[in-house]
Amino acid sequence: MGDKLVIGNWKSNGRRLENEALLTLLCAQALEPNIGVGVCVPYPYLDQVGRLLEGSAVVLGAQDVSAYPDGAYTGEVSVGMLADFGCRYVIVGHSERRALFGESDQMVARKARLALEGGLVPVVCIGETLAERDGGEVASVISRQLEPIWAELDVDDLARIVIAYEPVWAIGTGLSAEPSQVDEVLAFVRQSLSSRSTQADTVKILYGGSVKASTAFDLFSLPDCDGGLIGGASLVAVEFLAICKAAAAVSNNGSVNE
Repeated sequence: MGDKLVIGNWKSNGRRLENEALLTLLCAQALEPNIGVGVCVPYPYLDQVGRLLEGSAVVLGAQDVSAYPDGAYTGEVSVGMLADFGCRYVIVGHSERRALFGESDQMVARKARLALEGGLVPVVCIGETLAERDGGEVASVISRQLEPIWAELDVDDLARIVIAYEPVWAIGTGLSAEPSQVDEVLAFVRQSLSSRSTQADTVKILYGGSVKASTAFDLFSLPDCDGGLIGGASLVAVEFLAICKAAAAVSNNGSVNE
């Protein structure tokens, strides 16, 4: 718990000139010292973005990583390569990777382990579809996605990951889950962590899914919410900065996650 963490996920967006304009605005603002901020960008822009972020409080991340080490895996990007570019975070198991590219829960867990072994922090994404929520399957889906993580990582490793709850039906749809819905799932995840690690309270659990500046404060104020994984809003400097300010305001209030 502790300070809030806000990570932007650019997804498959960006051009060199647009990236420079966005990050110039972002880095020109003094971010509060009581939050962590990162941006996860497409592979081709890691070098450019890393250079633009030099000297700022914003850290670099990637959106995916290979489930294999260096070697004869044409087209893959390994953990070592990401570390070579100065990445700190890497997203694994985003619902778009699971749904569109067939990534299994076991593959996501393997990626998380390799990321940790390579010195990166995996941001492990979990979340249910609308059909699964309507069918009352939220707890079983979240448990199914987390079980391979528990099996793959030891207790010390668990303390070093970030978990991002992103209900699939709220990603890129303009819909945001009600705070009560988010609260219920985040508490479930924290409890599941607590049953496996005495350091569960130190693990960052983020919420993602159409987070906006107007909703960020209420979401980040939830007892088990340590910040957000931000999609479309991270491509708009003013909006992303407002979300970061909401995270700082919650931390400053001192009423959450102390």
